[in-house]
Amino acid sequence: MGTYVLLQAGAVRLGQPPWANPVLGSVVVLAAGLLATGVPYPQYFAGAQFIHFLLGPAVVALGWPLWQRRAALRRRWGRVLVAALVGGGVATASALGLGWALGLPHEVLMSLAPKSVTAPVAMGIAEKIGGIPALAAVAAVLTGLVGAVSGKAIFDALRVPVTPAGYAVRGFALGTAAHGIGAARALQVDADAGAYAGLALGLQVVLASLWMPLLLAWAR
Repeated sequence: MGTYVLLQAGAVRLGQPPWANPVLGSVVVLAAGLLATGVPYPQYFAGAQFIHFLLGPAVVALGWPLWQRRAALRRRWGRVLVAALVGGGVATASALGLGWALGLPHEVLMSLAPKSVTAPVAMGIAEKIGGIPALAAVAAVLTGLVGAVSGKAIFDALRVPVTPAGYAVRGFALGTAAHGIGAARALQVDADAGAYAGLALGLQVVLASLWMPLLLAWAR
């Protein structure tokens, strides 16, 4: 936690550029520390249970910005739901298609399928569909980091406008593809982007938990 706070302070001083993502920096620093000291990850994780517990309340807290924008969400609920279904489906299909083209084993494919769902939920989904929960968590974290770091460049290349409506689009796309890490990045940039990223994150958790085990079980 101290590592993250220091890196976040440094990112703020630099103007919070995408490459100075404190989550990415924390992963690199902690991984290097564990390798240097020879501490196994399960031992480290056992001592970090309190921080892991706080992940749940942190995700729930994303509901407050949505409540503040409830009138706009009522008007757009149909489009939002369709966008969540399409975005989640494309995220899963792209992972499975690329893994299949590379000849990856079935259990690895099933671990990659929930890569765009927040890590704790991705682990549960992977376990249900025949994947490896630990690998699913790694895939989810890497997906979130890649999305948080590259999102701005991609949106700028696609000419998504930097307006309130544009920030809603950017945030929703980032939350759909890069779950909690992407939502955290969106909150740093703009309140509307953060609110819609939180909405996308929540929708992916619910929708993926429902349709992914059913669809993949049917496809076997």
